[in-house]
Amino acid sequence: MANGDASTITSLTLGRGSGVPDPQRRRPVLVRLVECERPCTSSSRHLLDDVDAIDVGRGDRATRRDGRRLALSIPDPRMSSAHARLRRHGDRWQLEDLGSKNGCIVNGGLVRDARLEPGDLVELGHTFFLFHEVAVPADAAPDTDATELPAPRPSLATFVASLQRGFASLARIARTPVAVVLRGETGTGKEVVARALHELSGRPGPFVAVNCGALPEGLLEAELFGHRKGAFSGAIADRAGYVRSADRGTLFLDEVGELPAESQMAFLRVLQDQEVVPVGDDRPVKVDMRMCAATHRDLDGLVDAGQFRRDLYARMFGLVLELPPLRERRVDLGILIAALVARMPAGDAVRFTPSAMRALLRHDWPLNVRELEKCLNAAVALAGEDAVELDHLPPTVRRPPAARAAAAAAAMADGGAIRTGPAALREQLVELLTVHAGNVTAVARVMGKGRMQVHRWARRFGLDLDAFRR
Repeated sequence: MANGDASTITSLTLGRGSGVPDPQRRRPVLVRLVECERPCTSSSRHLLDDVDAIDVGRGDRATRRDGRRLALSIPDPRMSSAHARLRRHGDRWQLEDLGSKNGCIVNGGLVRDARLEPGDLVELGHTFFLFHEVAVPADAAPDTDATELPAPRPSLATFVASLQRGFASLARIARTPVAVVLRGETGTGKEVVARALHELSGRPGPFVAVNCGALPEGLLEAELFGHRKGAFSGAIADRAGYVRSADRGTLFLDEVGELPAESQMAFLRVLQDQEVVPVGDDRPVKVDMRMCAATHRDLDGLVDAGQFRRDLYARMFGLVLELPPLRERRVDLGILIAALVARMPAGDAVRFTPSAMRALLRHDWPLNVRELEKCLNAAVALAGEDAVELDHLPPTVRRPPAARAAAAAAAMADGGAIRTGPAALREQLVELLTVHAGNVTAVARVMGKGRMQVHRWARRFGLDLDAFRR
């Protein structure tokens, strides 16, 4: 287990806001996200800075570059053989329909000729593309299939350059005793990354996950450190507890910021002495474990407020990885959908209608990858052997983003209540910030709260107010 004090904490931040200069410049890309009839087909990224025109059409799957022209052939029966062309005009890109049978759709609207903006969702036939400008390594291949990405584990495949760097660092320290803390919003995949860390570590023991926020009050130390038979009412047998169960393996403490003060002290002893004392015993038991913790809370703020022990904070934080929310990883939607669908019993037989896939790709996923996974599982189950239709998706996903935000604002204007529960409140705040373009004063007025309260909520939920301003 990692030892150290506050002076030895190393922080590697993935995603935005790291404060570390990024040597990679933003470059125009076209990402083939997903094909409706073959959602498990791997997506691909195509760099456009050395290209003046891209022709897209039906054909055997192929990518061809000829000078400053790029041709993408896709076996989509709903796509015309010469379907569309993207052409550069200075630093702008224009989409042109080449007389296709089924037309071209941008952000849900049919177009014949349209200027593309970063973040635009393009539909050609039953295939979805994302036009964007993103940070890409200078030595990146001009055309990259998702299966070719440099991921230490398949579950860590990503087109996001900062995540690639961070996951590479994770792999490098996996076999060391350095403790790891994962920070990010609810549902961003912290447990997936923790499991990958365990798999990369080579440790022979098990991966044991603990949700600190769900531990029963009054029995928290018994759950963590184990107990002897008769230690308290209901202790009918010895129990190892989570920490000893992770011996020679990895202990994953999810929502570590929820640990109460008395348990923080007990856990500090575990990290310092590499041993636990079960409840009802006075003999310490040695334990060898790798610790990985996760939180969506601002632990620095909790330390400053005296709600989290500074010495425990220092010993836990060897390497800090921040996982960005799904709305900042739209280039990865195809990778994630393919991986989630491939795990289902139906697997390669799963199909989507364009309207359903359009809704999935345009949704902002306030609860991140976990929400996407639950949505896909339910939709595929409802569809049975048929293609997933728009009606198989939850109402919040079916509605276009603007309509969703406008409905939230209208409900508040009509005297609607502030939603309860962190997830619901965060979703409501995102909707109102969207419809009011990040105007905190307007959001505060609608919610009947002060501006400082809106700022506090934004900090609590990790919302970047500038991202909503346009």
